[in-house]
Parts: sequence; C-alpha cells; structure tokens
Amino acid sequence: MLPCAARHPISLGELPMTWKPLLALFLIPCAALAQAAPAFKPPEVVQPDEGKVKALQARLDVLDRAIASLRRQGVRDPVLADIEIHRKAAEWTLRLNEFYDKATPDWTLDIINRGLMRANQTASGETPWLFQTGHAIARAYRSRLDDSVQPYAVTFPADYGKNQRKKWRVDVVLHGRNDRLTEVAFLRQMANRPAPKEQDWVQIEVYGRGNNAYRWAGEADVYEAIDNFLAVERALRRDGLLDLSRVVLRGFSMGGAGTWHLGLHRPDRWCVLGPGAGFTVTRGYGIKADETLPSYQEACLKIYDAVEYAENVFNVPVVAYSGEKDRQIAAARNIEARLRGTGLSIQHLVAPGLEHRFPPEWFAKANAEYGKHVARGRSEYPPKVRFVTYTLKYPSCDWVDILALEAHYRKALVEAEQTDTGFTVKTQNVRRLRLGLPVTATRALTTVKIDQDKLEIRPYLGPNGDLHLWLDKKEGRWHETLPQRVLVDRQRRPQKSPGLQGPIDDAFTAPFLCVKGTGKAWNAAVQRYAEADLARFQREWEKYLRGKLPVKEDVDVTPEDLAGKHLILFGDPGSNSLLAQALDGLPLTWTRESLTLAGKKTTSADHIPAL
Repeated sequence: MLPCAARHPISLGELPMTWKPLLALFLIPCAALAQAAPAFKPPEVVQPDEGKVKALQARLDVLDRAIASLRRQGVRDPVLADIEIHRKAAEWTLRLNEFYDKATPDWTLDIINRGLMRANQTASGETPWLFQTGHAIARAYRSRLDDSVQPYAVTFPADYGKNQRKKWRVDVVLHGRNDRLTEVAFLRQMANRPAPKEQDWVQIEVYGRGNNAYRWAGEADVYEAIDNFLAVERALRRDGLLDLSRVVLRGFSMGGAGTWHLGLHRPDRWCVLGPGAGFTVTRGYGIKADETLPSYQEACLKIYDAVEYAENVFNVPVVAYSGEKDRQIAAARNIEARLRGTGLSIQHLVAPGLEHRFPPEWFAKANAEYGKHVARGRSEYPPKVRFVTYTLKYPSCDWVDILALEAHYRKALVEAEQTDTGFTVKTQNVRRLRLGLPVTATRALTTVKIDQDKLEIRPYLGPNGDLHLWLDKKEGRWHETLPQRVLVDRQRRPQKSPGLQGPIDDAFTAPFLCVKGTGKAWNAAVQRYAEADLARFQREWEKYLRGKLPVKEDVDVTPEDLAGKHLILFGDPGSNSLLAQALDGLPLTWTRESLTLAGKKTTSADHIPAL
C-alpha cells in the first residue's frame, strides 16, 4: 500500500521519538505505525539465574535442530507450525525477558520438551496430537500478515467422532486481558487441560496475539485461527462432524469486548453471541468521556466502537452477562440504551451482588440460553437482512455487500428483504451495492425495488457459479451495473473500496512489508529518524503484536511483494527507490531542499511529511 495524501509537514525538532499518534504516519521517514504502547503497567520480571537461562537456550538449540531436520525431510504446515510454536514461545520468553513468574523457567523448559516430543513423533511418521480428544490440544498456524507462528487451542469432547452422524456445535472463545499471557503461559494453560464432562461442543480458544482486545492483527488472528482449524479438519476428512451453522462466539472481560466487537461488526459469522462484561465504547473507557478529539480522530471512533453497530443484533441474537456490581456492566447497558426505540433488544443476564467474575454456575445459565439459539442454528440464506456499518472495513452481512458509501464514518444502513419476485431494499448513505441470490435462483429477470426506484435485472453469473445483482447509485437514482464497470470506475477514480478503505493502520491487518532504502539519503536527520523509527517498530511489533516484523531492502522487493503486500516505506526519496517512485501519485513535492504540500513550503532537512 502506497501513501495517500500527506496532511502537513512536521518538524523533526517538534516530534519526540516516543510520540504515538492515533493514526499511523505513512510516507515514511517516520512510519510510526506501531501499536501504541499499552497504558497498563508492565508486569515485573522475576529474573532467573544465568545458569537456568543458558540451560533453556541449550535445550532450545536442540529443538531448533530437530525442526531444521524436519524441514529437510519435507515436513510442512500445519504439522510444522504445531511444532514450531513451542520454539517460538520459548524464544520470545528468552529474547524479550518475559520471566513473569519464578516458575517461568520450568514452564518454558516443559514447552520446549513438548515441542521436541512432537518433533520426534513427526520424524517417526506420527502426529498423535491431531487425533486426541477429551482435553485441550495446542495448535498453531503461520500468519499471512507477517509469516509468524501463532498459537490457538482446540478441545474436542471425549466422544467426538464416535457417532459419525452427529454434527457438533463450535464455540470460539476469547480470553480476557492478562499482561502475563505470553505464548509460554498460553500453551501451559492449554496443555492437556481436560474437557468438562458437560462440554457438548468443539471449543477453539485463540491467543489473539496477546492483549489488544482482538483488534488490528489481533482481530485477524481470530479469523486466521478459525480458518486454520477448518483447513486441518478438512485435510483429516473430519469437517463433516462440524456444524458451521452453529458457531458460538463468546468471551469475558477483554474477551467480552472482543465478542461485542467481532460479533456486531460481522454478525453473519455466528449463531449467537455471548459477551461477558468488556467494553463497547472508547469514550469513558479508553479515553475520558469529555475529552475533545480532533474531528478526524472522533470520526475514527466509529470504526471499532461496538455500540455504533448495536442494530446488527437484528442479524444475530445476543446473550450478554454482567455482574451487578461490575463497572463493565456498562458494556451491555450501552447497547441496551442504543437499541431503545428500535424494536430490537438483547438478552442480558445480571448476577446479583457479583463484581467482575463469571462463575461456573452463571456460565451454565448463559450456556443454557446459548443452547436455545444453537438449536435453531443460523440460516444459510435469511429472508431479511438489516445491516449497519460506518466503514467498508465491515461491508457485508449474509447476502448483502456494500461496495461504496456516500460518506465514510457516518451511519450506513441497508434493509433488504427477499420477495416472491426479487427484493425490496432501503438504503441510507450507500451508493453501490451487491445482492447475492440463493443457490436455487436462476438467471431470470429479478425485480428490485430499491428506495424510490424499481429495476428489472438479470443476475450476473460469477466465475464460481454464484449469482449476484450489482447496483449503482448516480445523481440520487439507482441503476443496474456490472462488476467490470465497477472495476473500471475504481481505476479511473481513486476511491475507498472494501479492503482499501483505510485508515492507514488497516494495512497491518493484511500481508505487509517494511522496506528500508539502500541509497544515499538526502538528509542525515531524516535518515537517522527513519532508522530509529524502524528499530522501534520492530521492537514494539515483537512485544505487542507477537511477530517478527517483515523487513526488506528496496533492492530485494519482488513483483510478488508489490502485487500482494502493503508496503511501508522508510527513508526519503534519495535513500528509498520505491518511495521515489510513489511521489508521482501524490499531491506532494519532495526535493533534497524542500517539501511542498497544499501550497505550503518548508525545508526537507528537518521536516517530514506525515499523514
């Protein structure tokens, strides 16, 4: 992804190295995209003696050699990732000095040994962990974002697979905030933890890249973990045991916040949401309720604040839980308040007298309510969709795809209902739309009554056999269009579209690559800043997003990188050849001596362009 328009030049003297904006700096001598440092006090390190650290490193070296041997033998993912996660967990603990408990060295050694056991089993042609039931099993996948290995866990009931006709509900469980939850701690928690006798579902527990409330790369982690789990089950020919119309999303505390967030932004993925506590707004939780923000930051709160998407409970039932005395009861109360007068509601279980806890007896009550919705399952093609969004980052629900908005970060609404002859649609703040037809549909003319217009449209047959209706709004009236026309329009007129809608931090929820220059920088101060900022970004990505930052020099970037990855460019046009190429498409003049933007000119020796 190349930069959009820069807003204003910033003096290097005015910008301390610790400055962290809400939105990423891009065009980058300064790409300060890194995840903002957490507001919580970091946990204290219980430093082990040097002998234990050396012993761990020696044992880790043995695992490294075993993994290298497996690679030479042709072992690949997903088996390789399931082994590598043990190496990664130990490496991160050692390199980042994450010894947060006096027992951490022992836990780390146990994790290394578990990885060695899997490596030895694999070398013998066996992968028994893929077939175990009745307890939690650590798995892992290789992320498409940064090629890092990320953990998750699966718990199959003891009798899973014994009745080949039984299709199992799937629960996706999001953990709460735990500043000591390293990969070692996560794997240790999941190691052979027995499945409760009453567990009548398959349970997937995600790591979420630590503690980021399932946003950014943490949001991508949830879907990547689910996709990996399903791919493994397909490869093992067990996917027929899973009922994907009965997927439950639930979590407590930060996991509750993640459930509100993921569930209301993508309501068509789940048959019921089970958020416990958490948060649904930024104001009053992440920032002060009365704090004044710049207009562009205020607008961006609409991206993630779950309360703005409350009306999407039309598409998915919610069984919320709160302790009566828990301050985080506000998460559900905010949703309830937003729904007043809409005819929509959620179910809210409140435990009298309890603070921030979700005890087993209350989970049992909540689970009984989940079960009522699980029994019905999710319709493959619901007859009516009512979907709210504020951004093309979240453009779809069931058979409705919003392809363009009239104004971003303002409420957009589509109410669409299937009729005997076609569809009736009402829209707000939408200018391009695609409607999917059920699998039983034909290419016969379809009547679409949309706002004040009535259209007769022949469905478009896609390359995979799906039928869609493509609709475009021009000068206040709706017309039929085709995907080819949409593509040409996007090429002629740069515009926000799903997957390329911004803001710029969205680049880090998909494959990306940091590119540093190999040429001679025009100005030493800018080069020093770029090098320091890249180094900081590397440290913070490893610490807070739990991956190794992908970095290449500009001369090593391949056509495949250009085609498939967002590019984060560090340096100036003198040092970074890709940045120099990008200038032609920007409303910015950047020379060795000056920067000119929006009619303002300043020196380039001590200023940088910033978004």
